[in-house]
Amino acid sequence: MGIYESVGGEEGLTAVVDSLYERILADDVLAVFFVGTNLNKVKGRQVEFFGQALGGPMVYGGRTMKDVHRGLGIEREHFDRVAEHLVAALAEAGVPEGTIAEIAAVVLPLSDDIVAGGGSTAE
Repeated sequence: MGIYESVGGEEGLTAVVDSLYERILADDVLAVFFVGTNLNKVKGRQVEFFGQALGGPMVYGGRTMKDVHRGLGIEREHFDRVAEHLVAALAEAGVPEGTIAEIAAVVLPLSDDIVAGGGSTAE
């Protein structure tokens, strides 16, 4: 069974993403990044992204991670806090620790494209 199936497919991912954003919005340090955003759209794109990244049949139709996060001033602290909330949401959903580690291996390398000043700035 692949990672996508082990988290419960689209239904499981949707529940994890809902839980993730509840945690993010309750976090005063992170909530400011989502003021004025269409949260339903953001969550839908997040489900698509995870669905594709974790080996599911979904296709992420959004912009690149670098483009989505450019200019937002996201620092390593913010990325790490979101990662902690993701781990908690996955654990709450009953995802086994080994699978959470596999998901972290997919998500953590994205920090270069998300954190301000991370990765190459060449266009």
